[in-house]
Amino acid sequence: MKNIAKAIAPLALVALVATGCASGNASEPQADDASNGPGEVVDVTLTLNWVPYGEHAPFYYGVQEGFFEDEGINLTIQPGNGSGNTIQQVAQGNTDFGWADTAPLLKGIATGMPVKSVGVYLQDGPSSVQFFADQGISEPSDLVGKTVGGTPGDAMYGTFPAWLELNGVDPADVTVVNVDASGKIAALIEGRVDAIQGFFHDQSPTITGQTDKEMDSLRFGDFGMNILGTGLLTHNDTIAEDPELVAAMMRALAKSFTEAQADPEAAAAAMFLLAEQSPARDVLIAQQELTFGLLGDGTPGVNTEEQWTETIEALKENTDFAGEVDVPLYWASDFGAE
Repeated sequence: MKNIAKAIAPLALVALVATGCASGNASEPQADDASNGPGEVVDVTLTLNWVPYGEHAPFYYGVQEGFFEDEGINLTIQPGNGSGNTIQQVAQGNTDFGWADTAPLLKGIATGMPVKSVGVYLQDGPSSVQFFADQGISEPSDLVGKTVGGTPGDAMYGTFPAWLELNGVDPADVTVVNVDASGKIAALIEGRVDAIQGFFHDQSPTITGQTDKEMDSLRFGDFGMNILGTGLLTHNDTIAEDPELVAAMMRALAKSFTEAQADPEAAAAAMFLLAEQSPARDVLIAQQELTFGLLGDGTPGVNTEEQWTETIEALKENTDFAGEVDVPLYWASDFGAE
């Protein structure tokens, strides 16, 4: 799904060894913590949803600046191969935490995977229709008569017709061309479609980097249908047996995103240094900037039950998602709730 342009030469991913810091809670160490006592650290793995791109820069910045170390966490960041695969890796116990999109997470949980979200960070979902700016598209009705590339089976493909109807457009008036996820960017660049369904904060800067052409998009959330984006998940056993580790991860990650917003150039530099691969600098910076605009207000990763209910209902009504509209099944609210 991700097409990362102009990757720099791979560098070894640094897993920092923290010393002399607190266990799960750096400010108030718990001597009777079952997982690790004062002054101890735990090795933790985090698997991303894909190979690193701008959205992930805060993770590397947090490692470089010691935000995870301060929480007693020696974090190793691993590239992923799609949200669905990352969710499976967490469910199978192959990684401690995962970073994945909410729609496939809901589907995985509904099929019995023993995982939960502990907080979604991209609260203004990036689901969108993207196109070159010279198309003159500014609202959903401008898609009438256009061809839009989409991937059968993903959440955007399923919700797209309902989103059109919500905005007064007959889905029959827009031609959807089935395209493999890895081929959508090429389909747009080569002119085989007028627009593509996808995540604008990732794909649009990538396309601009490849073509030097300005991109624009219609975000689903700006036109009546917001679906929560990517966030942190872990195994149900981790939540039950080591809730302080989960809380520590959430604190460190919230600080990482907050501080990265304050100094995006430094966050990008950290990712260039520590990530196995990265997009070109101008692409990464643009992806970061768009990502920060999706975090919502308040502390990064803090959600509301209303946000989750809206997302679950949208997927249940408009896709093949058959799970219950029961928020606690999918989200452990103890770690990131208002």
